[in-house]
Amino acid sequence: MDFPAWDPVLLDIPFLPIAIRWYGLMYVVGFLCAQWVFVRLAQRGFFPVSVERAPDLIFYCVFGVMLGGRAGYALFYDQSLLNPLEFVQVWKGGLAFHGGLAGVVVAMWLFCRRFGLGWARVADTAALGVCPGILAVRFANFINGELYGRRTDPDTWGAMQFPYDPAALTELGLRGGLTMRDRELCVQVAYGKLEFADVRDRLSQVDSLGRPIDWEAIEPRLDWQAASEAMRPNRDGMLEHVVPFRHPSQLYEGLCEGLLVGLLLLVVYRLTAARPLAAGRYAAIFLLGYAVSRFSLEFVRKPDAQFYEGGNDGTVLLGMTMGQTLTVGMVVGALLILAWPRREQAS
Repeated sequence: MDFPAWDPVLLDIPFLPIAIRWYGLMYVVGFLCAQWVFVRLAQRGFFPVSVERAPDLIFYCVFGVMLGGRAGYALFYDQSLLNPLEFVQVWKGGLAFHGGLAGVVVAMWLFCRRFGLGWARVADTAALGVCPGILAVRFANFINGELYGRRTDPDTWGAMQFPYDPAALTELGLRGGLTMRDRELCVQVAYGKLEFADVRDRLSQVDSLGRPIDWEAIEPRLDWQAASEAMRPNRDGMLEHVVPFRHPSQLYEGLCEGLLVGLLLLVVYRLTAARPLAAGRYAAIFLLGYAVSRFSLEFVRKPDAQFYEGGNDGTVLLGMTMGQTLTVGMVVGALLILAWPRREQAS
């Protein structure tokens, strides 16, 4: 398959340093879908609040997702973001699902405390509303060309070459010192979607170290077809692609963690509509379903680069990646919910 190379920026705001990105838009889509679900569940009496109050949960969850997701990414993946000036720049990406989940747990606790509600049914409500957002954000990850998978054979179904792969950026002359937007615009040029002359004035004049950027030397290298077809001999003397083929793991995750887990919850909810499961059970199903999906897909998702330092193979604990390690905590959480005394769940 060919990477579609959509511009990660959906719309530039003229004369302002503001852009509407697919990544941010998909979060908005996810929150709107969740709010619609919360209102419907309140109308049916499943979510034990008035219809007018149901959207308030989204207000709490937005802050939980953004603050928790950013804090989780900073703690588990990129400690440089602990710098307050870097931490607040969420528009540059860097949100971790498990951190966002922890943030939502805190947000739900505050919501329940504010309105005097039992936690378990509120957790069920959140679980039933979260999956569309997961699907949407994984789609945005794919558009961004990030969180791609491990190397695979070119004849593997779905295998593709990503232009933001370090090897691809090297072939295109886009390694080192350039801003994220510089790379995105140059990738659009390399794919023939924009002319270099049309983006030249939008590119940075100096790199991150203050050195002038020689765009005249870079321009001739902006040819994706040549970069993707470039071959080099490997250690056995056989020719292989310089830009490796990889699993589109963002799509795998969106389909499994978002679509399939969401359909599972929808089916369970429909089948139990007349007699709902005990409070907390739907949340436990979500946690277990997501955990199984994420743990399995980590075998084809490329671990973050920082976990390869020092000759490491990308694992952090007992042969597990960071994603798998954090997912174990979700399984523990699901088991605790299932073991929680029934009298608490009924509240």
